[in-house]
Amino acid sequence: MHNSNRIQIWDPLVRIFHWLLAGSFLTAYLLEDKMLNLHLLAGSIVLGLVIFRLIWGVMGTKHSRFSDFACSIRELKQHLHDLLHLRPAHHAGHTPAGGVMIFVLLTGLLMLSLSGVMLYSLENSSTPFASLMAGATPGTIMLIENSHTLIADTLALCVLFHIAGVLVESVLQRQNLIRAMFTGYKTARKEHI
Repeated sequence: MHNSNRIQIWDPLVRIFHWLLAGSFLTAYLLEDKMLNLHLLAGSIVLGLVIFRLIWGVMGTKHSRFSDFACSIRELKQHLHDLLHLRPAHHAGHTPAGGVMIFVLLTGLLMLSLSGVMLYSLENSSTPFASLMAGATPGTIMLIENSHTLIADTLALCVLFHIAGVLVESVLQRQNLIRAMFTGYKTARKEHI
């Protein structure tokens, strides 16, 4: 039997970021055509949170840093192989698949936010991209609109995969990872601390 310890993995800033991001993305996604002002507010919060996370991913606590969960293709393949065989290795922080999903989500959210700012700039001359967007052709506008929608829908699908992955890993690791994202604590074997 392995020795286990309850250790803090996710600091309060990461946990607050995570749940604010989830709520803001969900709000913006669901209210896109219904309440534009709330959609814009939620989208702005998403952009601010992503910028914060990019900074915290370099300067934050141990398990919040990108270097803690960046992995090689070989490590990702091994993790997915082990996962398919229902015997994934224990990871103190994020698993390789979880780390990859974080990079995918942050990249997608940044692209989504920037395309949203560009679209808003077409209608409002006081935004940062207003002068850039002033000469946009109808084809360019349609491309940005379609990209914004495609990115949002792709991210919604990624979020569902993320949730499914958390549930599967929770069962296989025999610990509640959703609760850990609220409390910050996971049970980790001593060799991973």
